[in-house]
Amino acid sequence: MKLTQLHGVLIDLDGTLMDTAPDLAAAANRMRADFGLPPLPLARIAAFVGKGAEVLVHRALTDELNGRADPQAFARARESFYAHYTVENGLQAIVFDRVPQALEQLRGRGLKVACVTNKPKEFTLPLLAKMDLARHFDAVVAGDEVAEKKPHPALLLEACRRIRLQPAEVMLIGDSVNDAQAAHAAGCGCVLVETGYNEGEGVAVLAGAPGLDAIVATLAEAVQWLLLQHPARAQGTTTR
Repeated sequence: MKLTQLHGVLIDLDGTLMDTAPDLAAAANRMRADFGLPPLPLARIAAFVGKGAEVLVHRALTDELNGRADPQAFARARESFYAHYTVENGLQAIVFDRVPQALEQLRGRGLKVACVTNKPKEFTLPLLAKMDLARHFDAVVAGDEVAEKKPHPALLLEACRRIRLQPAEVMLIGDSVNDAQAAHAAGCGCVLVETGYNEGEGVAVLAGAPGLDAIVATLAEAVQWLLLQHPARAQGTTTR
């Protein structure tokens, strides 16, 4: 989507701000161990990331992308995963290169910045705080704070409400088809980065998707792209 003015940036968490797959895999494999199941490779569990913790539990327990555990098993697995992830959250996660500097650059140019993630709030806020990223955001909207997770636009629309901007004034930086679809449905622009998971597929396959403005390597490069595309706002020469 081509914006005439850029006033805000929404940023996904897992795979965009940081590599959280090691923590998620550790918790998922500990959950599987509780069911007497063997561990899955890190890459396999990373491919299950993207639609929130509950979908990850279904996928990791069944070892299928479209897997659905029976309700009784899912309830046990969810409780197990949440308990293990509470311990694992942030232990091995790594903030991608130059992310803090990129966030500072956005804020320094007068842009509102919000984190939008399908991850539950109970894991999102401690993780951002532990990685010293929370201070860079004007708002954080987690997956259990709205009725529908990405690819539904609810997260993005709630973030726009909290930072008091219209969707057409905002760009989303994400790492997956879920982000691209959510941005398109919300009426936001969208840039995807190649550092994430996208349910096991490279984001290059999404080139030309409706509403997708660009695909770049990293969040730092996405920020540079945004500021080059909107130099007047980036240089603080426009007012609202």
